Amino acid sequence: DYNYVYALSYLDLLSGKVYCTFISHDKEKLLSEIVSLSIKEIVVNSNFDNELILNLKKYNIFVSYYDKDTSNINRNKVSCLNDAKLENNTLKLISYITFNQKKEIKHLMDPVIVDSKMYLSLDKECIRNLELVETIRNKDKMYSLLWFLDKTKTSMGSRLLREFILKPSVQLDEINHRHDLIELFNKEYLIRSELRDYFYQIYDLERLVGKVSINSLNGRDLLQLKSSLGVLPDINLCLESLHLDKLETFTDLYNLLEESIDLDAPITIKEGGIIKEGYNADLDTLKNIRKNGKDYISKFESEERERTGIKNLKVGYNKVFGYYIEVSKGQADNVKEEFGYIRKQTISNSERFITPSLKEKEDMILNAEDKIKELEYSIFLEIKETVSKYISSLQKLSDRIAFLDCMISLSVVSDENHFVRPTISTNHELKVLEAKHPVVMKVIKDDYVSNDIIMDNDTSILMITGPNMSGKSTYMRTLAIIVILNQIGCFVPASTAVLPIFDKIFTRIGASDDLVGGESTFMVEMKESARALKNATINSLILFDELGRGTSTYDGMSLAGSIITYVSKYIKCKTMFSTHYHELTKMSEYMPDIKNVHVSINETESGVVFLHKVLDGAVDRSYGINVALLAGLPEEVIDEAKKLLSTYESTSKTEKKHIKQFELDLETPVKD
Repeated sequence: DYNYVYALSYLDLLSGKVYCTFISHDKEKLLSEIVSLSIKEIVVNSNFDNELILNLKKYNIFVSYYDKDTSNINRNKVSCLNDAKLENNTLKLISYITFNQKKEIKHLMDPVIVDSKMYLSLDKECIRNLELVETIRNKDKMYSLLWFLDKTKTSMGSRLLREFILKPSVQLDEINHRHDLIELFNKEYLIRSELRDYFYQIYDLERLVGKVSINSLNGRDLLQLKSSLGVLPDINLCLESLHLDKLETFTDLYNLLEESIDLDAPITIKEGGIIKEGYNADLDTLKNIRKNGKDYISKFESEERERTGIKNLKVGYNKVFGYYIEVSKGQADNVKEEFGYIRKQTISNSERFITPSLKEKEDMILNAEDKIKELEYSIFLEIKETVSKYISSLQKLSDRIAFLDCMISLSVVSDENHFVRPTISTNHELKVLEAKHPVVMKVIKDDYVSNDIIMDNDTSILMITGPNMSGKSTYMRTLAIIVILNQIGCFVPASTAVLPIFDKIFTRIGASDDLVGGESTFMVEMKESARALKNATINSLILFDELGRGTSTYDGMSLAGSIITYVSKYIKCKTMFSTHYHELTKMSEYMPDIKNVHVSINETESGVVFLHKVLDGAVDRSYGINVALLAGLPEEVIDEAKKLLSTYESTSKTEKKHIKQFELDLETPVKD
């Protein structure tokens, strides 16, 4: 489909995974995709769009320019793509990696085409506003959705969970499959617990396999690989009990590593100490020579002390002279000619000597030491070459373990928090009873107030009114999070949940500006709103929070009203729209797909109490002064605000007429 303009290919060098996709002619969408993938470096032609380059650099993404010929790369690596644009793009990426690594990268997997239509589309604003993988305030994982869900035991599982959250599925069969697994793991919680213990013993297989190819593997890495393979038979017993497909166990590879790699193998690979005794006969012979030689040196030192009577005599070694006999200056006169010592060096506090017999043993010992290091390194390379033959199979094993670990994590979270399995509706019915925002629920615990979110087939828009701080934004975010949980295959925080499958989520929540880009909060708000209106379909979810606040009252109210009308008439998707423009609530009288709800409060003589409960119907006050009082503004400010409010509420007849006209305008049908 050549209506698509951007071809994006990307890979993780350590895991060897390669992906590619087309991005529609939308720079913001391309930017969102790159940012959401946490890409650290992009590679482009020298004539690439400079505006996009500048935007990428705002996100601390390193930009490299690469125009070299790709004819040195085997096209068979990308033949599976069956598209010239994707093939050329992916070849350029592989060429760049090969050029920088100065060698062929053997562990790169076959490229996978990512079809964006298979995933719930979340742009970078949505990911940020919903705090899916990091919080807005601290840019930290803690208190994000990922933080709440991540009970994984392996590094691969944790990375896959992040991928699930950023790319929820839209495929009914896949969602139901994951729900089935969670149901199974919840039921068999003892086996689930066993599996978690075994997964905890598995190291980062993706990274270990990558190290094989990029020549950074060492002895300890092989021990980690052996340890990971060692628990596979136990995992298979659990999977067999659950009637799930078993894992390949790599018995031959495990036995090789068990027989060959010393348990105390160092990080270095050229200094010896990697290979076990008994694995190679030649190596064992050399080690015996080395051991006997060192015993000889120790015995020689004792015998020379006895023979010469020099009690502080000692045998030392350095790289310049090899082995030598050292005698302190005070004892140097006791060295007799008949000892056969040959003076080699004088230093500040001692004299150093050698003897023919010492040099003879030295030659034997040092040659053995060098030969041991050389032979061990050669054996290590042979073992690594054998391991490299298992790269593809180990990558598949890593993927399978990551998926199981991820699903068990979702099972544990669902079980511990009493989540329910959602029912997938085949129409546009949406009914979530006693819905909770999982992260907020986790933080405030027993004080959390759950709410119902009900939008039947005939309801497209929930118009939400109520005071600031009462929970309108949380109510909106709750639905979005529940939709995402459902479509990553997780159970959801509710007592009942009936949900359609959504294709996109758009959010316009909170106030933010773009200082670098020179855009005000209002401009950012309008751009994000425009993106939602242009790209949403009937199967999308839109969250609009307080649209129109950044301009005059009538401008803002008019824009908000016209946006609601546009959604109702042209898009008809599920939309939550919170507002302080109470005049807009009258739209439900002539637009039957709009339903008014409000967040209730308890108003007393001493102030207001937020109940955080969402009820049917609208409210006609914002209680802003009450919120300001709770925030601690000086009494003088509050008193003056009340006086001004009284004045403004006694609006002139002209102002009231203006508002009445606005309400009449809203009732006028929009022309096609």
